[in-house]
Amino acid sequence: MKFSLFVHMERLNARQNHQDLYEEFVTLCEIADKGGMHAIWTGEHHGMDFTIAPNPFVNLADIARRTKNVRLGTGTVIAPFWHPIKLAGEAAMTDIISGGRLDLGIARGAYSFEYERLMPGLDAWGAGQRMRELIPAVKGIWAGDYAHDGEFWKFPSTTSAPKPVQQPHPPIWVAARDPNSHEFAVANGCNVQCTPLANGEAEIASLMERFNAACQKVPEMARPKVMLLQHTYVGSDEADIAQAAKEISAYYNYFFAWFKNERPISQGLIQQLSEEELAANANLSPDRMITNMPIGDAATVVDRLKVYEAQGWDEYSFWIDTGMSFERKKASLERFMADVMPAFQ
Repeated sequence: MKFSLFVHMERLNARQNHQDLYEEFVTLCEIADKGGMHAIWTGEHHGMDFTIAPNPFVNLADIARRTKNVRLGTGTVIAPFWHPIKLAGEAAMTDIISGGRLDLGIARGAYSFEYERLMPGLDAWGAGQRMRELIPAVKGIWAGDYAHDGEFWKFPSTTSAPKPVQQPHPPIWVAARDPNSHEFAVANGCNVQCTPLANGEAEIASLMERFNAACQKVPEMARPKVMLLQHTYVGSDEADIAQAAKEISAYYNYFFAWFKNERPISQGLIQQLSEEELAANANLSPDRMITNMPIGDAATVVDRLKVYEAQGWDEYSFWIDTGMSFERKKASLERFMADVMPAFQ
């Protein structure tokens, strides 16, 4: 099982400026590269200070010049916000800049907040349909002399300019949760990214079952890779671990508040949650975070990840965005690389 870092710039309030956030993002990526991680993943979001990431290709092109070994992945671009020709070209240019290190992760998107602003009237179903049309089109454009006459896009014969370094194209990953998404990914030769969010071991096992079932439906296709993305914290002592659980609990309360899209937003930030509101959802309590995620000392995290390795996950991505301080994120990541990763080599 390989290890990667999943990282955006995120903030729950306006205390830290965007430039400092970006420099911290870069530093975490450099640490991951020097520490022997397999890949770095960063995604796309718009108008949300919760996850500041308007174009992952810009960030990855910068990180490509600051790193040597890690693969660089979009985790993920949001399919309905991209024209196939534009996505094919920008991804190919990033692959060239990075020396053939790009992995292209694609999703339908999650936040109605973004749909309302970039494509009013779009819902998750329509976004998923666009993703299913986009991926074969991008492959065709990379191959060259490809014309498209679909439901959402129509264009005459087109070749990506430039073409990617990796041939026939960079690996494509699909963010999948429901069985149909798994089946689409596997049938189209795409790798699969999964996140259980805060749902714990049963959801993780179920995600792997959905992936295996999708593979069994198309035995003629080579089995793709499958990645598990999860919040992780390697603590120094009990007090440190308890603080991390509280911080990750707060993060998920904000995550689901954004997802519901009901709370007032000003200057890109959601109205602050009170202590009473943070404590109201028992499913997102600090204790539940420790139960459902690899949060603990190094030995505890190793034991949890050994279960995932035995289930068949090819890659485990350390989701570091939590709203906690840079110093705490950095310390946890360094402990993960020093004390957890060697148990899997």
